[in-house]
Amino acid sequence: MSPATMSTQSPIDFISQSDEQTRLAGEHLGSACRGGEVFWLSGPLGAGKTVLTQGIARGLGIEKTVTSPTFTVLKEYAGRLNLYHFDFYRLETQTRDPWAEFSDYLQPDAVCVVEWAEHGEEFLGERYLRVNLRYISSGKRAIQLVAYGSEYFDLLRRFQAMAFRA
Repeated sequence: MSPATMSTQSPIDFISQSDEQTRLAGEHLGSACRGGEVFWLSGPLGAGKTVLTQGIARGLGIEKTVTSPTFTVLKEYAGRLNLYHFDFYRLETQTRDPWAEFSDYLQPDAVCVVEWAEHGEEFLGERYLRVNLRYISSGKRAIQLVAYGSEYFDLLRRFQAMAFRA
């Protein structure tokens, strides 16, 4: 990773006590979005990637049910900002050029969420929000948010103002 992409601020770490808290964290992230954001979600199966994405969609004003795009690679949703929900888990089995397709969705009026981002590190730009999720127990997850780029530091400040208000 080049020095330009390294995070210069401490990550935000917290524990979600339930799926609904994970969705609420996602909702705060979605509400804090202004357009053009890219979220790279990493974590094992069952870590809460899709649950967090459901909350992001809720924060973007999307009313449709959000499900994992595991077999379709991409699902699109319309809201205050469009949501492009990718799943890179099966990326290595694709015969298409996923970078060409992914780059087409990096739009100022949209938010891109990529599950299984670790399977597409070569697509990682210099500016994004890395979300690491870890299963602790039924419903309980460890979540870490790491900003890469000044606009993502600002996004995390807006997220903190919503999520951790006294």
